[in-house]
Amino acid sequence: MPDSDKKQSGPAQPRFDWQSDLALITEAAREAGKVAMAHFGQSPEVWWKNEGRSPVSAADYAANRILEEILRHARPNYGWLSEETDDDPARLSCETLYVIDPIDGTRAFLAGKDTWCVSVAVVHKGAPVVGILVAPSLGEEFTATIDGPARMNGQDIAVSTAGIEGSLKVASAQDMVASFSPLLRPRIERVDHIPSLAYRLALVADGRIDATLVKKSAHDWDLAAADLILARAGGSITDLDGQSLVYNREDVTHPVLCAASADILPALLKNISRIPRS
Repeated sequence: MPDSDKKQSGPAQPRFDWQSDLALITEAAREAGKVAMAHFGQSPEVWWKNEGRSPVSAADYAANRILEEILRHARPNYGWLSEETDDDPARLSCETLYVIDPIDGTRAFLAGKDTWCVSVAVVHKGAPVVGILVAPSLGEEFTATIDGPARMNGQDIAVSTAGIEGSLKVASAQDMVASFSPLLRPRIERVDHIPSLAYRLALVADGRIDATLVKKSAHDWDLAAADLILARAGGSITDLDGQSLVYNREDVTHPVLCAASADILPALLKNISRIPRS
């Protein structure tokens, strides 16, 4: 065959084994969950950060250490972003990185409430591609990969089928519920506060609640794993202009957000007012 007739091809594209990464982060998150459970209900030592606004406990640090030991050893080329590790700007040059919250819902954890979880995501080119939430006190695990279904304890999950015309269970602060339009507000059934944002999004993913509004300044580590799980379950989390989230930026905080099934999210966004966009 003449050279001119041969099919031209560029450099081979790298292939990513996200299932392998899921197995790895599952092992790590389970181990971190065991470490956290050893401190649960034991009054671990607590410090305060962010000018005294956010608690961090010995359990958070212990869970973070085991995650680092397992994950960074296994994938030394991956970047690292964790709530409980000093930020290293080198992550910005990494195409792929871990995004970690060793205990999402520390306030609930310290209060002896079960609604906390270990959150681990792999983010690739600004988007989560693998994620797991382990809630050991509840016996629940949520997982997803970019090319597979969302699952809870191995069973496929999906968002609620509630339509915008019916009643909607919404997890939100009271002042944010008041931002819905007068036409929609009477149909909102406000869900009691769930301190773990990641777990709250998981409840949207498996249909136990229909939507949630998120106050500004949520961080990448609060969102990345749950964002993917929600997306693979048929939902989405966006800013109030309907824009998807981008991860691993210099600023890892986000504006006001809304999460729901893909069917009702646009209508919710149209019926939200009086909330600052950033």
